[in-house]
Amino acid sequence: MKCFIKNRMVLLFLLPIIGLGQTQKKDYTKLSYDELKALYWNNEKDQTKQLEYARAYLVKANRENIPIRKARANYQFAFLYYKTDANKAIMYLDSVIKYSQNTGDKFFPAAAYCEKADFLIKNFKFKEALINYNLAEKIALKTNIDYYYIVREYIGTTKSENLGDFKEALDIYKECYQYYKSKDVTSSKYVTYYQSIIFGLADCYKSLHNKDSTTYYNKLGYRESHITKNEENKYLFVLNEGANQVEGKNYKVGLDSINKALPKMIEYNNVGNVLAGYFYLGKAYEGLGRKGKAAENYIKVDSIYKLTKEISTEFIDGYSYLITYYKNLGDKENQLKYITTYMTIDSTLQKNYRELNKLVHKEYDIPRLMADKEKLIASLNTDKRATYWGLGVLFLTTIVVGGFGVYQYQLKKKYRSRFEKIIKETAIISDNETEVSKEKEIKIAGTKIEAIGIAEELVNQILGKLDDFENKKGYLESNITVQMLSTTFETNSKYVSKIVNVYKGKTFTQYINDLRIEYAVVQLQENKMLKKYTIQALALEFGFNNAESFSAAFYKKTGIKPTYFIKELDNVV
Repeated sequence: MKCFIKNRMVLLFLLPIIGLGQTQKKDYTKLSYDELKALYWNNEKDQTKQLEYARAYLVKANRENIPIRKARANYQFAFLYYKTDANKAIMYLDSVIKYSQNTGDKFFPAAAYCEKADFLIKNFKFKEALINYNLAEKIALKTNIDYYYIVREYIGTTKSENLGDFKEALDIYKECYQYYKSKDVTSSKYVTYYQSIIFGLADCYKSLHNKDSTTYYNKLGYRESHITKNEENKYLFVLNEGANQVEGKNYKVGLDSINKALPKMIEYNNVGNVLAGYFYLGKAYEGLGRKGKAAENYIKVDSIYKLTKEISTEFIDGYSYLITYYKNLGDKENQLKYITTYMTIDSTLQKNYRELNKLVHKEYDIPRLMADKEKLIASLNTDKRATYWGLGVLFLTTIVVGGFGVYQYQLKKKYRSRFEKIIKETAIISDNETEVSKEKEIKIAGTKIEAIGIAEELVNQILGKLDDFENKKGYLESNITVQMLSTTFETNSKYVSKIVNVYKGKTFTQYINDLRIEYAVVQLQENKMLKKYTIQALALEFGFNNAESFSAAFYKKTGIKPTYFIKELDNVV
């Protein structure tokens, strides 16, 4: 077997050279190594060109028989396969290690060992990953002391985030922190690593429930990020401090910090910390006894998990909450859904994380969940039997309708036409048009002031407050009622209702729902992250209590379902 692998590796090393002779139009081997390297990294969006330059680099290195150049050529190939073929990438990294051993290079083979460790971690092979990190740090200690501390941070991160060894990770972070303190930590060479170490310290202390130390390093990280104008890092420390306050049961303080940081995490498309933000929002609302808001945010965590299939033990407690929440509501379907998801995560993590049993079985043990799951399935099956005859009749009726296919075709055309109309109308809306529209409303309704029996001055006051309400997006508050709004306006609910009827031309409920849907249409086009949410999560995002009411309001306003609208947005260039 070893001989076969060796031959296969030799063959793969020859393939780039063979391909070069077949496809290369220009002899790039006449260029210098630095020129080839620059061409390679300047064409990251064109892998065909990168492959061509990597081949030329390897041909030149083999011809001149320079080991470190061979190593760098193989690293370029490894990078090309980083996302598509882990095994092939590791094979090239092994060649990097082979050719760069004992060369005294500042980065190789240490960097290659680190890259291998990264692949191994993705496959939950933590022991092998740490072996590779240890090999990297031994080499870096002799050849590049700066890189040695980068490797040390990698080890600390693995121990903290993957293995739950927070105390060991903390000792490593402290060691790195002391090293960077002797450097110019505002320089481009050290700033990223220094701020990352500060975050590691804060996060470890948070996991060890040392609230004061967590706050100290979050504040330090915030200051350093502010000085170096790194906005994403700055709000990352704000988010982490919010989580720290939530863990310390200072829920309102935690909410304030998280609500400041979460929009920035969404803006920077920092998916992992968007998930963290929603989780700690859920935990804060849970602590405040606001059950619906807690469930709303835990559902968003689940939405992100379903898209990425990545979640750590830190964020799985939301599922136990959702299971209990829907059990108390008597919602068997959702209770079963979250039990199933929870058990799937448990099954994956139980195989790979040492600390899992301590974390997962804190509130629910799996045998009991399995029993609950079976009972729920049996109960739901019993409920469904009662509807089988009705479904049968419905099925037969569907078969009988001969024009069903034609109807579906026409409906699809109608939906597409409506979608295009929405996009077009959204594109041409401007502030000027909005003002003209409002003037038109006032002009039309002006003749009706006497008819509704409300003084003109009071009408104008309420209309002004409605404008302010719309501008501040007050309609996104769930469960808003005409009575609540009237109290805020310090007026009579009948006045508000009448004025909305006359000046907006609709009922109060329709007025609120239309504002939410208009806002949703714009946000779904502008914020790509929202398209990844479930309909339930979107409903909560835009002020509705459930997916059904959101879908119904969306359809009533636009003539199409939100699922269709989101799907068609992906086809808009």
